[in-house]
Amino acid sequence: MSSGMDSEELEDGPGSVEARLGAAVQGYQSAVDDFDRELARLMGVNETDLRCLEILLSVPEITPRELSRQLGLTTGSVTTMLDRLEKLAYLTRTPHPDDRRKTLIRVTPEAARRAYGLIGPFIEDATRRVRGRYTPEQLELVIDYLAFTRDIQQEHVERLREMPASRATRTGGRQSPGPRGGAAR
Repeated sequence: MSSGMDSEELEDGPGSVEARLGAAVQGYQSAVDDFDRELARLMGVNETDLRCLEILLSVPEITPRELSRQLGLTTGSVTTMLDRLEKLAYLTRTPHPDDRRKTLIRVTPEAARRAYGLIGPFIEDATRRVRGRYTPEQLELVIDYLAFTRDIQQEHVERLREMPASRATRTGGRQSPGPRGGAAR
């Protein structure tokens, strides 16, 4: 089966497609990490708390046990995290209507407005610029690539979660350090 590339393009080396793809993925991931770190700083939370808020913004409600599973944290760590976020008025906890032993977690409208106020300009700008650069057919390929690589990455997240840590882990996530190099803006 032909991929449309000649054998020279497939060879390993600094200019190969594989090397350039690897560098592009690494660069993209670094940019995402930097953006998330700045969001965490502006929201006044650590990066694990920010990931929790990201999950909460994507669903109407969720149980602490499901958050624990998605974040790869113990239920005790999730409870501590939820206490912090509730104190900041970023979420609410209510009893489950059908099972009194369960609790439902929801992001507050204020937290959603604050988060979207920070990420909205990026989403709007990226959407406008990407639509202007690529055809709908190319965008379908990009969507497929991102979904496919997300699934691969998630498989490896699960693999890593099953490995024992080399030392005791911190469960609350690390505090966002602010701008790189500690320089004030």
